[in-house]
Amino acid sequence: MTSFFVWLESTPLAVAIAESRWMFPTFEVLHVFGLALVVGSIAAFDLRTLGLAWPSRRLETLVREILPWTWSGFVLAVVTGLLLFLSSAATYIENRVFLAKMALLLLAGLNVLLFHFHPHHHRFTVEGQVSPVLRASAAVSLTLWTAIVVLGRWIGYSLTVG
Repeated sequence: MTSFFVWLESTPLAVAIAESRWMFPTFEVLHVFGLALVVGSIAAFDLRTLGLAWPSRRLETLVREILPWTWSGFVLAVVTGLLLFLSSAATYIENRVFLAKMALLLLAGLNVLLFHFHPHHHRFTVEGQVSPVLRASAAVSLTLWTAIVVLGRWIGYSLTVG
């Protein structure tokens, strides 16, 4: 399995990213920008769902307005994240902090699926109140995305420390 990741980081694109003075930092900046769009828009929805922001704002309206930003940021973060990964795939795949971030991303994705397949997905409120399941999902989401951001920053430090 490790040989696949060694091969991956030896591909021409991966070598170009690793050896370039500007490619890796540029992709890293774009990755952070994409994450800011994702986390910011998700946090806005989660805070509204928890009743901590914009209490008079309808959730359905907020979702319609922010979902394009969330998806745009997600695509940017995934593409740039893969490019960053390519540059040192064998190192990243053995890094516990990177693996923890990937595991939390998987959990965040499962949380989104739970939200989308919840019976009240298209009707966020029941009798004027946000469903307790949706509130719990929002709290889990805020926690997961905060941890993902922290681990993402920690990856760089864990690679230099050993």
